[in-house]
Amino acid sequence: MVRVLVLPLLAGLVPLLAAPGAAHAAAGCSGRPAKTVEFSTGELRVYKSRSQACAVTVAKKPGKRRTMSVTLQARGGRAVTDKGAYTKMAGPVTVSALNRCVRATGAIGKKSASTGWILC
Repeated sequence: MVRVLVLPLLAGLVPLLAAPGAAHAAAGCSGRPAKTVEFSTGELRVYKSRSQACAVTVAKKPGKRRTMSVTLQARGGRAVTDKGAYTKMAGPVTVSALNRCVRATGAIGKKSASTGWILC
């Protein structure tokens, strides 16, 4: 009987006990923030975990649907892109980045930002 009551209670507490930086990364990427590049309509955010890199493009003023994209590429690998008409965020996109440099590009409308090669 105790197990029946305790397990649902613990399951409800797990999200509350997450790491302090997890709330910022809750937009879809796990890992620690590695680089943020701001541009006039939003920002490009890149996160790094042990073996993965992840990127999202986030609008400064969410609301109306507009063209957004995010692209992430590990050196020597194929680029991964998420592009569409979104209200708040494009992505997340992830690539395997164990001991590899990555580059990311984010765009909202005609404005964009890029990181160049990072995490080398």
